[in-house]
Amino acid sequence: MPPPNILLITADDMNWDAVGVFGCPDEATTPHLDQLAADGIRFDHAHVTIAVCWPSRSAMMTGRYPHRSGGEGFHPLRQDNVPILPSLLRDGGYRVGILGKLEHSTPYAEFQWDMALDREDLGQGRNPEIYRQRAADFVSQSKASGQPFFLMLNSHDPHRPFYGNDESAWYDDRESPAAKPSKTFTPDEVTTPDFLTDLPEVRLEVSEYYSSVRRCDDTVGETLAMLREQGLENNTLVIFLSDNGMAFPFAKTNCYLHSTRTPWIMRWPGVIQSGTVDREHFVTGIDIAPTLLEAAGVAQPDGMDGESFLPVLRGEKQGGRALAFTQFHQTAGQRNYPMRCVQNRRFGYIFNPWSNGQRVFMNESQAGRTFNAMQAAAAQDPELAARVQLFLYRVPEEFYDFQNDPHALVNLIDDPAYADELNALRNELEAWMQRTEDPTLTAFRNRNSAEAREAFMAECGER
Repeated sequence: MPPPNILLITADDMNWDAVGVFGCPDEATTPHLDQLAADGIRFDHAHVTIAVCWPSRSAMMTGRYPHRSGGEGFHPLRQDNVPILPSLLRDGGYRVGILGKLEHSTPYAEFQWDMALDREDLGQGRNPEIYRQRAADFVSQSKASGQPFFLMLNSHDPHRPFYGNDESAWYDDRESPAAKPSKTFTPDEVTTPDFLTDLPEVRLEVSEYYSSVRRCDDTVGETLAMLREQGLENNTLVIFLSDNGMAFPFAKTNCYLHSTRTPWIMRWPGVIQSGTVDREHFVTGIDIAPTLLEAAGVAQPDGMDGESFLPVLRGEKQGGRALAFTQFHQTAGQRNYPMRCVQNRRFGYIFNPWSNGQRVFMNESQAGRTFNAMQAAAAQDPELAARVQLFLYRVPEEFYDFQNDPHALVNLIDDPAYADELNALRNELEAWMQRTEDPTLTAFRNRNSAEAREAFMAECGER
């Protein structure tokens, strides 16, 4: 069997439940992604490794946890000579190309793709037809060369600013304009997630977000149509996921379920059975590189933390997939908020060594309508005030029953009824920290000491 073409499509800040087949409560949001899932497999327990753009993509490209690759923040990898997916595939005979999110998806700045176009060439990363044209050009060139291709196609939707609150100049650009979504949503047509508060300004921003989600789905549809036209549908492995959750409070740049869980869909005719739903195995961002390398027949280098889940794609069971380890380090604003999380199919434990009751959490969501509306309403609502306080200051440890409380509304850290489950996940996290040489280990072992946590934060600043 010849090596497959590989099309890796990423959304920018799309929540896992924004996709219809993953339970989106709002109708007709993602028809093309729903069809892709019907033609392939979707994973109910899929997570990115870290819930912010550049580090998340670095984990995909290296198969390593951020603290093992030097890809913790908004910068190229700080460790030298880490093998990266596009280079390995090129050495294996592939042409490698990228559309959108160029800097954030290129682990080393000096790496040169065979084809690379960024936001300004793609209608601000928000024009499905331009994506289709540029992808078709690359695919045609690959066919002419007789080489299989790896194309990383990165939508800039639904990243802020959302449709309806974005730049009008984007649509006036004569050479590469942004495009309107095929469907837009009004506040009356959307459901506010339970981890937020259903206020008018929140609902408005959520509707704008869903319009951007729809435009991302339009891009997926145009790209898949191009594959059909090129006659490549049957020998192309397609993978779709988001780099992290939606850019709202308690999602992106955190370690909650809505931070790292991602709408992961794959299609590979002849290998993946259509309409498959995997509710058993955990797959994570660090597993992408080893899986695609095995599919391509390219040897996996030493040092990857991820593991190929090709057996799962073939319908087999695979051990060692009952947990997901995720983390966070630094926002795009260069602020350090280290977090570590371990989840199983029911519970999730989060360690926040940065939380000291005084240090304030700041991320991009606070510049939007939602957080401002929640903060204003909190003045008259004690329950909401407590919620805003938690977002801003957090606590050192959090423990949630994600199966019954997916929005992380009730912290069970001090509930004796869950002591056994809590300690089991603490032990799993400590063992993982030891295996991966996580510099957070000492702070975790001394998590009840404010002094130890502050000493760790000082070390973070120095690094």
